[in-house]
Amino acid sequence: MTRRIPASIDATLELLRGGDYVADRSLATVLYLALKLGRPLFTEGEAGVGKTEIAKVLAQTLGRRLIRLQCYEGLDAASAVYEWNYARQMIEIRLAEAQGTVDRDMLGSDVFNERFLIRRPLLEALQPQPEGPPVLLIDELDRTDEPFEAYLLEVLSDFQVTIPELGTVKAPEAPIVVITSNRTREIHDALKRRCFYHWVDYPDAAREQQILAVKAPGAPARLTRQVVGFVQELRRMDLFKAPGVAESIDWATALSELNVLDLDPRTINDTLGVLLKYQDDIQRLQGSEAAQILERVKSEMLVGQAG
Repeated sequence: MTRRIPASIDATLELLRGGDYVADRSLATVLYLALKLGRPLFTEGEAGVGKTEIAKVLAQTLGRRLIRLQCYEGLDAASAVYEWNYARQMIEIRLAEAQGTVDRDMLGSDVFNERFLIRRPLLEALQPQPEGPPVLLIDELDRTDEPFEAYLLEVLSDFQVTIPELGTVKAPEAPIVVITSNRTREIHDALKRRCFYHWVDYPDAAREQQILAVKAPGAPARLTRQVVGFVQELRRMDLFKAPGVAESIDWATALSELNVLDLDPRTINDTLGVLLKYQDDIQRLQGSEAAQILERVKSEMLVGQAG
C-alpha cells in the first residue's frame, strides 16, 4: 500500500524503523528534507554502513517501486538510460522491404518509436507508476567514469532525458532519488550541488546494539554486546578494511547459528572470515591479538555492569 511522504523528522524516523532501519536523527533530518523538497539524497561512507539499505527501506515502507542502477566502470547511456532494439528494427525493415512498400521517411519514423525503445533504469524511473513516483537508487556512483557523471546532471536537475529520435522525456512527478558512493574517488561538485548530502558513518556502540537486536534477533543479548564491543575495537585499528554494520550482522547471525553464547578466542579465530574480508587482516587478528581484544571487551563490560 502506498504511503504519503512523512510530515516530520520524527515521522521519518518512524518510517525507517518500520523497515527495520535504525537511523540517527541527522540522517532522518536530511532524508525528511530531501523527500519534502524533492531533492536527491547523496550519501557517502564506508562499504557496509547501510547506504543502499536507505533506498530499499524507503521503497518498502512507502509502497513504491525500487529501480536500481548499479554503477560500474564503463557504464554508458545504453546500459543506464535507453537503447534501441536493433534486432526488432531490422525485422521491421525486412518485412517492409518484402512487402515492397518502403518509404524511407515513414519507415524511419516507424522504427524509431516507443515500440522499439528499451528503457533502462534512468528512463524507467521517469515513467509514471501506478503506486506513485518510484525510488531510484543510483548505487556506487564513484565506480563510474566522469562522462557518465556529467550525463546525470540533466536527469537530476530537471528529471528528464533527451532522446534525439523522440525528443525530451520528462517525469510527471520527480522520483525519490538516493545516490550512494564509497568514496573511492571524488564526485564532481556540479552533481553534489543538485543533491542534499549525508555522510553515513559507523554507528556508536549503543546504536549498533540496537541494529543487531533488530537484524540478528536470535543472538543472546550478552553475545550481541560482545560482538559490538569487539567490532568497535577493530574499527579503531589500522586494518585494510574495517568491518561494517553488514559484517557485524553477519557475524552475530553466524555465531547464533553455531549456538555460541559467549565469545572465546577459538570461536573468534574460526569465524573471522565472516567478519573480515582480507587475509592480511585475518592473519593479524588470529591468535593472541584477538584474545587481547576480547579480554579488553569483557573487562569493559564488567566495569559497565559494576557501574
